[in-house]
Amino acid sequence: MPGFELFGHEERKEVGDVLDSGVLMRYGFDAARQGHWKTQELEQALKDRFGVQHAHVCSSGTAALSTALAALRIGVRDEVIVPPFTFVADVEMILLAGAVPVFVDIDETLCLDPQAVEAALTPRTKAVLVVHMCGSMAHIDRLQEICRQHRVMLLEDVAQAIGATHKERPLGTFGEIGCFSFDYVKTVTCGEGGAIITNESEVWRVAQAFTDHGHDHLGTDRGAEGHEYLGANYRISELNAAVGLAQLRKLDRILAIQRAHKQFLKDALGSLPGVQFRTIPDPAGDSATFLSFMLPTEDDARQAARQLAGAGVDGCFYWYDNNWHYHRKWDHVKQLKSPGRLPIQEFGYGKNSITNRSLTRSDAIMSRTLSLLIKLSWTKEALQERAERMRSVLG
Repeated sequence: MPGFELFGHEERKEVGDVLDSGVLMRYGFDAARQGHWKTQELEQALKDRFGVQHAHVCSSGTAALSTALAALRIGVRDEVIVPPFTFVADVEMILLAGAVPVFVDIDETLCLDPQAVEAALTPRTKAVLVVHMCGSMAHIDRLQEICRQHRVMLLEDVAQAIGATHKERPLGTFGEIGCFSFDYVKTVTCGEGGAIITNESEVWRVAQAFTDHGHDHLGTDRGAEGHEYLGANYRISELNAAVGLAQLRKLDRILAIQRAHKQFLKDALGSLPGVQFRTIPDPAGDSATFLSFMLPTEDDARQAARQLAGAGVDGCFYWYDNNWHYHRKWDHVKQLKSPGRLPIQEFGYGKNSITNRSLTRSDAIMSRTLSLLIKLSWTKEALQERAERMRSVLG
């Protein structure tokens, strides 16, 4: 999965351009740049890749989520439906925006269950945040239709599934905004970085201002620019963008390797009794960052996780006990631990959606689920050995 496994002369060339110019900031210093605008090039490459009108690159996937919420004008008392299986940043950014994260069950896709989403809608629901976990997609067409029928915005987190598609349409283009992460262990990495894509000009206009202290970026004098909104400093550096530009050009190569490695392992495990693979609505569009499978019981999954580690099969995640990606261990979220007082604490609305939410279906699925990270650097021999070790444990 991690793009850093394919670092090479392409990344060094793009970074070298930036260092030769000496301009590391994405804005200004036009004369000194020697024609190099790596962030703008990366944004254009994203627009071309995903067939969208607008892309904006920022400092992290978390910054992209925060920016997306601001650009969709989500704030105090608004409810945002989220899955309990995601990266904790989704929930953190909703709370810090003053809104209420409403946890809703997943299904065997490991993503939001459309029926559960529709049942959870209220007059305060402003958006549904669907997270395409572990490289594959939610039932995104059904979720899109539900949002349209109920006039609720759809936001996509594609941090673990860049390049994945549903019916040949890229994930991240079904809703008002798609968010990406380019951190060090993502499929495409900038070291640190993130991006939003959208077809809505007003959403993009707010987003590009919000990431830079509200600058409107009109004219050629940065010091004279207007500030229509409050904002943050979520700017990405030219160095990070340069790495991401080279990496994005390798995406098709990365996807081809991931898909081949995943299919090899899936074929090796497919005949084992008790092994059930996750549901993938469009297998052809799977980005194949993980091979996720379920065992009959929680005890089976826990035992398999221990035995796989003992057999030298690294990178196999038991998410049910994970501190970052499953709600069960998010005590700091459930207790609303914040350096300062949050709007949800001040006004008292929405607390039950965090502290007392029953997610028995999600627990039943995740307690039986293991996910194996698919690496790009495996040789044929290493892949064969891994398959044999997994068969010996799971068989």
